[in-house]
This record gives sequence, C-alpha cells and structure tokens, in this order.
Amino acid sequence: MKKKVFLLLFLAATVSSCKDFLALTPEHQISDQTFYKSQNDFETALLGVYSTFRGLFSSSTVLYLTELSTDNAEIQWSSPSANEMQMDQNAVVSTNGFIQGVWNTCLYTISRSNAIINRIDAVDFDPATKDRIKGEARFLRAYSYFYLVRLFGNVPLIQQEFSSPAQVAAADLSLKPAEQIYEEILRDLSEAETLLPASTPTDRTRASRLMVKAVLGKVYLTRKNYDLAAAKLKEVIEANQYALVANYRTLFTNGNNNLSESLFEVQFAPGRSIGNNFSALFTPAITSMAIFQSNLQGAGRIVPTQDIIRAYEPGDLRKAASTSDSVILINGRKSYSPYGLKFVDFRAIDLSDGSVTFTEMRYADVLLMYAEVLNEQGKTTEALPFINPIRKRAGLTDLTGLNQAALRLALEKERRVEFLHEGQRWFDLVRTGRAQPVLNAHFASQNLSFRLDDFELIFPIPQNEVDLNPTTIKQNPGY
Repeated sequence: MKKKVFLLLFLAATVSSCKDFLALTPEHQISDQTFYKSQNDFETALLGVYSTFRGLFSSSTVLYLTELSTDNAEIQWSSPSANEMQMDQNAVVSTNGFIQGVWNTCLYTISRSNAIINRIDAVDFDPATKDRIKGEARFLRAYSYFYLVRLFGNVPLIQQEFSSPAQVAAADLSLKPAEQIYEEILRDLSEAETLLPASTPTDRTRASRLMVKAVLGKVYLTRKNYDLAAAKLKEVIEANQYALVANYRTLFTNGNNNLSESLFEVQFAPGRSIGNNFSALFTPAITSMAIFQSNLQGAGRIVPTQDIIRAYEPGDLRKAASTSDSVILINGRKSYSPYGLKFVDFRAIDLSDGSVTFTEMRYADVLLMYAEVLNEQGKTTEALPFINPIRKRAGLTDLTGLNQAALRLALEKERRVEFLHEGQRWFDLVRTGRAQPVLNAHFASQNLSFRLDDFELIFPIPQNEVDLNPTTIKQNPGY
C-alpha cells in the first residue's frame, strides 16, 4: 500500500477526459500508448484538466474550508455531519472528508497537467497552439498548488508523469517546504505568462495571460512581496480589458457567464448531473418554503451568520444581493431564516444541479488587491481610488482621510462583504495575520468555547495519506 495516494495520480494520467467542460468523467478509457499523439488529443486532455479542477466548486468542497470555517457562515441544518461540524467549529481532524476532497482534486489536476506538459513537445503540431496548451496546463498546475500550499503548508511536489506503479514507488513523494512550492508556482505562472496569447478570450472558463498576471499578483501579495504584486496587478488594470459590472446582483444570478468583470470562472449546466449544489447548501432546510419551483427544500449547510449580516453598512446594495433574512412559506407567510443568494439557481428543479456560474476571480478582486498592495507600500492616499469605485457601485460614499492602519481594517471589511460565499474569507484572514484575533473574537461574542490555535492556520494532511505513506508524508504539527 506504499504511496497509495500517488497511485491515483498514475491512474489519472492514463485516461483522457471528455470533449467539453461539461463532461466531468472520462467517456472511455484510452491507452497512454495510443493517446497524446495529435493536437486534438492534447486539446481533449486539457479539457480533462479543467473538468478535474472544477470539482473544487461543483461539489462546493473548497467552500467548506474557506467559508464555513470563518465568521461568514454557519450550519443551519439540525443534523450536520461530523465533517461539517468540524469546519463550523474550527475543530478539524485529519480524517475530515472535505480536506481529503480538496487534496485529491488538486493532485488529480496536477497529475493531468503533468501528462500534458511532459509529452507535448514530442508531438509536432502548430507551435502557437502548442504554446497555448502548455500555458494553460502550467497555469492549472500552479493554481492547484496555490490552493494546496495555502491550505496545507508543506505538500508533495510532483512534476513527473507516472506510467507504472514502479515509478510511483521509486519517486520522491516527501512533503516539500512551502517556500519551495511557491517557487514552483511562480515558475509555472511566469512560464504560462509568456506562452499564452496576448489577446483576452471572451470565454472566461479558460486561462488567459491577464488572468495569469492577476494570480501572480495574488501569489506575490500572499508572500508579502508588494513591489512585484503591484507591478503585476497594475498590468492587469492598465490593460483595460475588464470592468466592474454596473449591477452587483447580476454577477451571481442566471446568465452571469463571461461578464466584463470575470477573469476566470467555472460554468455549470443543469439537467445532466453536471451542475453545482450551491442552491442547496446556501438556502434553508425548511420543508414548507416556497422560494424554489416545486417548493424544494434547501440544505442549510453554509448560511450567513448574524455577524456578516451586521457587517454591511446601511444602504449597502450588496446586502440584498447577497443575503436574505426570511423565506416565503407555502402558506404565504414569512419565516425568519437567513440564507445566501449568491450562485443560487432559483429556476433549478434539482438543487444539486444548479446552473449559475461560479466566478473564481473577478476584477473587483484585482482592484482591492492593488489597493492593499499600495497601502502596504505606504501609499495609502493612492490606494483609495481603487476601493471607491467598488463602494460607489454598492451605493456607499467614498473612503477618505484614512491612515495605513485604518485602511487595512477598511479593506478587510470591504473584501468580506464584497466576496461573501466566494471562497476568499479564510485566505484573506490568514494572509493578513488576522485569522486568530477575528475568529476567536467571533466565537467569544457567540459565547462559544471554540478557539483557533496557531497550528490550525493550516489544515491537517488527510490521515489516510499519512497512514498509507508513513515514510514520506508526516502529519502537520498539532493534529
């Protein structure tokens, strides 16, 4: 059983995926001896990498780690699973199924990216197309590692492709320092930046050069390399390829594909079990409510806390677009029950098969990151013009006259209400060193005994991987 988790990477690398982003599982098995022989093979394999990556969002696995574990969300359902309670209470153990899901999805994506990167140069076809495919594969590999390193710290660094179990057994699969992982992330993103076309595609489900620049900016910001972060984010802004949409609500409702604000998104479609489950998770577990067709019942797994509802300033238009405090019942009455509105498909006939697109990165994030970088460089006054357009869209007045410390807190609050249920809160709090003071104060205000300790700023390595690979994978301290 040695190195079992990486055997799945070997298996994943030997199959193709389907021919569009909607296909989540291989239509048939394809031998790696007959595949990867043409441009079409690599295009098909690349779509397989995208479909694997989107698994982070189609089942909402990553949102349990990045939203439910924070002061943004709580469980409403009366009988939650142990996995959900651990996330809600910041008491995650190494057997938690959600951390295993994120771990597996990211490593599958990395493995499939490796298969493309390591094979493509041996096949002769259009050089420009080849560069684009390599650039997209490197981007997806880097982005998967970015999720892993922020959530788990030290992780395995896998760049080879496995073609036999013997190669898996012989490989170095030990955990590598987070700093080394970041070096590889930056190397992949920098390479992708040169390989991808300069033009910005209208299809925002695919990586683009500007998207890579934006992610580079986020990586540099996470590493507190503010000069390099500023340079990359400024390039995205000055390209003038993206713009804030006028109506915030349209970002999260049916028909939100490929909007001007979207840099990178994950699209879904109903009717073929290839949708998302946001409509169930974010809405109340009330049997008699009438907010969906056929009076469907939500699951109440990730619903807004009173703390986030109170965080919106008076008059903030984002509040009504993001949350509701009550539901209409079948009898026509209202029942108080806070729930989330973003990405909920109110047209759905199956709440686990919603069609609303999830936007993984949008232009508002670029603007707020750039403001944060400028503030950390001591350019507080220069940062304000990049926050205020977002506030103006929300119906709020401009921020003025703030010092550096005050703007840090203002940005923290702005990002919180702007990106509720978008998977940003955990990363923002950890990046700024605010996770423990903010979350522990939240628990105390609710008279809860929960506490976020130092070691819990990263999640445990899935215990199954530690047990099956004891010589190469050591559990994170404290777990």
